[in-house]
Amino acid sequence: MQDQNPGSPPSMERSDSSSASSVDQSMTAPAPVRPHLPSRRSSGTMIVPRADFVVGPVDLQVGPDDVRAMSPRRTSQDIEMMGQEARAELQRHAKALQDSLITLFNRIEAVKEEHHKLDNNNKFLQKYIGDLMTTSKITASSSRSKK
Repeated sequence: MQDQNPGSPPSMERSDSSSASSVDQSMTAPAPVRPHLPSRRSSGTMIVPRADFVVGPVDLQVGPDDVRAMSPRRTSQDIEMMGQEARAELQRHAKALQDSLITLFNRIEAVKEEHHKLDNNNKFLQKYIGDLMTTSKITASSSRSKK
């Protein structure tokens, strides 16, 4: 007996045995079918013929309420003034850095001189103490020998 199952292809036969039907159904599961998309029209060519193509500056008419008209526009005088202000600020900053460098250099020289004086005084005191120790040893040994 041939019955057509809606989920199986029309050529499939149904079997009366349960084991044969389970094997047939598991081996021949229907593949999902993708739905057809509606057809689209071509958008046409994107190539512009050379005769219709104009190269050159475009006159842009901007209304007063347009955002592009509200953007700040700087003239060459404004740009020159900004450049001069930036240069003056850089020169002031460079001068301040040079002054601080000269101050540091002078401070380093003063500290070197102070270190040199203290080092000389330290050497003098070490020599003086050494001489006193030598003198005290000599006097101590001579007083022992006299007794």
